[in-house]
Amino acid sequence: MNMKQVLTYLAIAFVIWWIVQQPANAAHLIHNIADLLTNAAKGLSNFVANV
Repeated sequence: MNMKQVLTYLAIAFVIWWIVQQPANAAHLIHNIADLLTNAAKGLSNFVANV
């Protein structure tokens, strides 16, 4: 197993641990990411519509 695989597995394990330990914070982060993507899509749509 190379270092990249080890780091990938550690990152996945950390995310799972974090979700189990603090589900409200994890849900809040996902909600914020979704809002960011929604706002970015709306901004891009407005830009294209006004070009």
